Amino acid sequence: MGAAAVAAARAVGYVGAGTVEFIAEPAADGSLRFWFMEMNTRLQVEHPVTEAVTGLDLVEWQLRVAAGEPLPLQQHELRLHGHAIEARLCAENPDTQFLPSTGTLQVFRTPETVRFTQGDVRLDAGVREGDAITPFYDPMIAKLIAWGPDRESARARLERALADTHIAGLHHNAAFLRRIVASRSFAEAHLDTALIERERSALFEAPPLDASLAVAAFVAQALAAETSDADPWSARDGWRVAGNSARTWRLALSGETVTVRLVTARDGALTLHVDGEAHDFAVESRGDRHDVQLDGLRHRLAAYRRGIAVHVFTDAGSATVLPIDPLAQAAAPSAHAGGLTAPMPGRLSAFLVSAGDSVKAGQALAVMEAMKMEHTIVSPKAGTVHALLFAAGDQVGEGAELLRLA
Repeated sequence: MGAAAVAAARAVGYVGAGTVEFIAEPAADGSLRFWFMEMNTRLQVEHPVTEAVTGLDLVEWQLRVAAGEPLPLQQHELRLHGHAIEARLCAENPDTQFLPSTGTLQVFRTPETVRFTQGDVRLDAGVREGDAITPFYDPMIAKLIAWGPDRESARARLERALADTHIAGLHHNAAFLRRIVASRSFAEAHLDTALIERERSALFEAPPLDASLAVAAFVAQALAAETSDADPWSARDGWRVAGNSARTWRLALSGETVTVRLVTARDGALTLHVDGEAHDFAVESRGDRHDVQLDGLRHRLAAYRRGIAVHVFTDAGSATVLPIDPLAQAAAPSAHAGGLTAPMPGRLSAFLVSAGDSVKAGQALAVMEAMKMEHTIVSPKAGTVHALLFAAGDQVGEGAELLRLA
């Protein structure tokens, strides 16, 4: 394969850094068959994997060659050490056929890593918490690269790093990547283009985070915020001279409403009631990190408050918890029925119908594009186009109503 790549470059007189891509398939006799796909006239996005196993800085090499210097080492002088795997963190929604997503990185926290150099876990990112992911560029947020002396240790390190990667504010694939890395096919290196379909139940049907655990993280964050001031007269933790105190929240979690009651006994013992079910509860907090004991089991949680929302991350999964304001909920307008909305943020390329047209179920109505992807929006039912709410060329947000069907 390496010889074929060199031959392709020589055939066109190519000079400089480049990446030749092939698709490979093991043959019945144990050999490897492969076919040329394409060549990128640059370092490829996976170059940190090569750097991790060679200990070399390929970007430095690229600059040296561009300056007219010779390669520092010849092919026969290169040595490979260990195994490395890269995961691309992308702003996309695995549950909607990986459509791209945009928004602000309200939370972007990663485990301890090295940056743009070799290490056991490396992070290459061009964004920080608070930055916006727009529809104008590639949806990749960052790359996590894990190295180990063998494949299994690299895989385990990558799974742990993905578990400790906390992103909120837009759709992303961090949890999906972790499920891939943890899957049986990936762990046993049964890798082919059917992996996602073969592991579909494990990848797309993960159970939601236990409501009690998500609520415990919400309450832990609320208590930590209220007790961060050392002044006892500023405390809002409900302490009283005699008897128990209780606080109640109504929370929105995974489309459901949960009623939560926290009871504080005179001796400080806590009991957490989730929809009437009581749980022994204790918590120690350090900033956004919380060690929670729930019914005698210890959990390591993270909870980040952004506005009124609390984004919860645990080893078992993540969730967003929203306190419900009954007055605001009563005043909220009802959703419009009969509209078609944008499945992703991007540019409306064209409407394929006009106001007054009769359409059939499944008929193409509009085309959108964003982040090098194109998506055709079809009619869910037969009807008449009542109104077009945008014009071709407009930028629209995810969920924006594009047209109405009567």
